[in-house]
Amino acid sequence: MGVPKRAITRIISELKRYQPILADAKRRDISESDTVVIVGDMLSDVLGYNKYQEITSEFSIRGTYVDLAIKVGNDIRFLVEVKAIGCELKDNHVKQAIDYGANQGIEWALLTNGLQWRIYQILFKKPIEKNLVFEADLSTLNLRDSDAIECIGTLSREGFTQSSMDALAEQKLATNK
Repeated sequence: MGVPKRAITRIISELKRYQPILADAKRRDISESDTVVIVGDMLSDVLGYNKYQEITSEFSIRGTYVDLAIKVGNDIRFLVEVKAIGCELKDNHVKQAIDYGANQGIEWALLTNGLQWRIYQILFKKPIEKNLVFEADLSTLNLRDSDAIECIGTLSREGFTQSSMDALAEQKLATNK
């Protein structure tokens, strides 16, 4: 999928550093707002986005607010909906994340509770559809699993392109059949 080696190296080393942080946060059952802080730090440290220029919190969409938006230049790459670390991700959370993206015309959404990360592609059909492209539990992720690291890498600053995300979605569809 074309994620540079230095990005992969950073992702692995930073995930190794964040796994105990996530485990401690889960043990303490931290709130949603505290989980948003950790996820924002991970987007910066693990995925390489500039915390002060490219990660926008409480991004307004038609009078509601998505937790985080990743914006590089004038382009919003993807939206991030965060739930509390102890919260199990459910269908209504998925719908919320997809609705935000659909209302803003953004094709990619990440739903996470810090531990579970789910990448969705929003399909602009009538009605709006979604495709779960990738799912990982970062607390148990094998950092030697090159396919999983590469999938996470597609979200990185260096790895995210429309074509890399489309390739990931196509790969997922092909392997699901």
